[in-house]
Amino acid sequence: MPPPKPKSPEKRVPLRERLTRTRESLRIAPRVLTLVRDSSRGFAASLLGVLLGQALLPGAMAWVGKLIVDAVVLSAKSGTALDQRRVLKLVALEFALVTAQTLFARIQSLLRELLRATLGNHVNMMIVEKAATLSLRHFEDAAFYDKMQNARREASTRPLQLVLELFSLGQQLIMLASYSVLLWHLSWWSVLVIAAASLPAFFAEARASGEAFRLNSWRAPEGRRLSYLEWILTRDSHVKEVKLFNLAPMVLKRYRALYEKFYAEDKRLAIRRTALGLVLGALSLIAFYISYAAMADKAAHARISLGDLTLYLSLFRLGQQSFQSLLGSVGSLYENGLFITNLFGYLDIASGEAPRAQPALTLPRGASLAFELRDVSFRYPAQEGQPANERWALRHINLVIAPGEKLALVGDNGAGKSTLIKLLLRLYDPTEGAILYGGVDIRDLDPLELRMRIGVLFQDFVRYQFTAAENIGLGEVAHIDDRARIEQAVDRGGARPVIDRLPHGLDSMLGGWFEEGQELSGGQWQKLALARAFMRDAELLILDEPSSSLDAEAEHDLLQRLHELAKDRTAIFISHRFSTVRTADRIALIRDGQIEELGNHASLLARGGRYAHLFALQAEGYRP
Repeated sequence: MPPPKPKSPEKRVPLRERLTRTRESLRIAPRVLTLVRDSSRGFAASLLGVLLGQALLPGAMAWVGKLIVDAVVLSAKSGTALDQRRVLKLVALEFALVTAQTLFARIQSLLRELLRATLGNHVNMMIVEKAATLSLRHFEDAAFYDKMQNARREASTRPLQLVLELFSLGQQLIMLASYSVLLWHLSWWSVLVIAAASLPAFFAEARASGEAFRLNSWRAPEGRRLSYLEWILTRDSHVKEVKLFNLAPMVLKRYRALYEKFYAEDKRLAIRRTALGLVLGALSLIAFYISYAAMADKAAHARISLGDLTLYLSLFRLGQQSFQSLLGSVGSLYENGLFITNLFGYLDIASGEAPRAQPALTLPRGASLAFELRDVSFRYPAQEGQPANERWALRHINLVIAPGEKLALVGDNGAGKSTLIKLLLRLYDPTEGAILYGGVDIRDLDPLELRMRIGVLFQDFVRYQFTAAENIGLGEVAHIDDRARIEQAVDRGGARPVIDRLPHGLDSMLGGWFEEGQELSGGQWQKLALARAFMRDAELLILDEPSSSLDAEAEHDLLQRLHELAKDRTAIFISHRFSTVRTADRIALIRDGQIEELGNHASLLARGGRYAHLFALQAEGYRP
């Protein structure tokens, strides 16, 4: 089944709106210049100086060229040594100007490259730093990924391009001013011809730039789908199923269809741009030769000198190029400004955590405290551009988890177990009700301080392509280099047999992405993830399906180990295996977002409700 067809791109934007958007692009220029200042003030100032110097050279070279021609004509007529030396001096002066122009061009190229590297790195750091401040809800929203993709796609080039276009705009204005002064006394109307011949090209380019921006922004969701299809075919996590189910032809077909669609859109835009360029280039050429003929006629009738004609030709061509470059810079400001609006739109996303009216409270460390859920209800926020979500993931949850208690959560997939854990970790805040820890609403605690008290093994734990020691040490980043603590976490998590089998022990690189990486089985990865959870001296231990990838013997060993290690702390288990949950102090069966049953294993069996039914179904599988 092919992917759904996206909406068509918006219609062409009227000229008035394009001009309005260009002004808006100029309004963000100060913020972009702030990026430059923060990343590479010295490079930017040096580049600006070089560009200003380059702006003055072409006019000076054209004027010296006129003087050389007139001096040559005069020397040919007079034959005096003085006039001949004057010619040589002027040639030497032009040589110095050309040398300076070459030197400036080399320096500009160097400074542009240095500025590109520093500014690109600075902007990319801002993007990833912003990602670190966002809440879980942003990463569960497809519209957010579109914003991030639009921001990241050209983050390393667009800010630099806009800065360079701003500098170029000033440079071209200075050049035009010098050309206009030199041209005015020869032919004032030529200045107007240059402007009139260049304006149509500007409007055409502005329209094409707007279409290019809308095209790229509109197809961001499809671009993400293209990247995902590529991910399926190129990552080790997918290759087994790709081979087993022969998925490559289908995935390639979809990949090729999207690629060809993108190519067709880009091709149409490129052809339209080229066609307009040819037509408008011809118009500019005609204007030049009409003006050239008029000035040549003046020179033929001796109303201007041969040097004046040479100066006129140079200045007319330079002025035409400069005016087109000026308008091109304005058009590029429009296009780059649109892309950078995406960047700033992403950077301005609110973190999602409600501001506190007072400083965060602190709690004493070292002793387990009670968690209390008071009439907690929660529904996931609607994704951007989607109608409000009316479905409650949790509804009217009232539960007290005593210090040191072992609580098991059971229920069908989608019942709300993982959502409850997200609320305890304050990855989301309750829609209604409150969660208290030690009698304090967790919204009044610093989220990081709260999470530092909790050790977690998620069902979808991350398999970091780092060393084994780093995979475990990440559970307490402040102690990632504490080898003794890592060794202790290995033993507490039952990962010693895994480490002993690795060629370099804890220093072995894991995963298949990098050189000498050691791939592990699902159960081995899970043991390392469990050891990671034990790196932290947590007051609350949360284990989401801790035995899902373990064999029977490893599961039994894990249960014994967990009960021993968690005896002095609060623990919450989520599992579909009743062998894991039956020894808990209490078991909460969650169904459709509500606690339907609560008690220990024996009392729930005696009740004969859904827990007893599920237990009987699972036990039936072990009977001969």
